Amino acid sequence: MPNYEANYEKIEEDIIKINLKGFLDAHTASDFEDLLTKLIDDGNIKFLVDLNELDYISSTGLGVFMGYIEQIRDKGGDIKFVNVPKNIYKIFSVLGFSTIYEIYDKKDKAVKNF
Repeated sequence: MPNYEANYEKIEEDIIKINLKGFLDAHTASDFEDLLTKLIDDGNIKFLVDLNELDYISSTGLGVFMGYIEQIRDKGGDIKFVNVPKNIYKIFSVLGFSTIYEIYDKKDKAVKNF
């Protein structure tokens, strides 16, 4: 099974930074989905997802973000990405993620735009 790790921290009063590492695919997406569900159930709606250490994302992994974005935005929140590796950014661009989600190269800039 591919390696996968997700951890999170509160970086502002109302922003959760999620760090993803390894592979987000059909084998690991349900774990990430469980984490997002828990965080949303706890009242969190603003997420900054750091992909600096993510090696691979599959369509199933991308689907997790698509499955939650409407619910989060309906509550006044958002999902933003930071430190997206070039190989993953190419996938985001081809699939139109860069038109749906804001992508930043610096955490501070992303935080200011929530």
